[in-house]
Amino acid sequence: MEELLKKPYWVIDFLPEQVPPQSAGQFFAVERFYLREPQQSALRRRFAEILLKVNCYYDVWICEPEEEAWQQHPAPEQLFSWITENKKDACILLPDENTLFTINRDDVCMTIFNPSDRLLQLLDRLSIAEGLFLWQPADLKTE
Repeated sequence: MEELLKKPYWVIDFLPEQVPPQSAGQFFAVERFYLREPQQSALRRRFAEILLKVNCYYDVWICEPEEEAWQQHPAPEQLFSWITENKKDACILLPDENTLFTINRDDVCMTIFNPSDRLLQLLDRLSIAEGLFLWQPADLKTE
């Protein structure tokens, strides 16, 4: 898992791109809004919907980062409740793709480390369907 965290990553976010540091907007106030209930639950539900659909195409394993005890092939109900009800940090591994998803309790995005082009295409469509956006941070973009 540590090696995957060093790989290039993408995010699935409620915003379509990274907010510039000099932005006159209220990013931190909006972020705090989304981290409170009921908005946080609604956002995590959208992440869970994406992951359930990804699980139709790929083998999925899940764990809490602190424990690193992977639960292989969780039932759809388990995967969904883990993401929506747990409210803890979660790591989701696609072992055949060598791809790691992370959801942190104090973030408004889901991070995907080392995704393949095929997976990125799928995630882009699934994100749009959930009213979210897939993008790569500007400092990591590969042209």
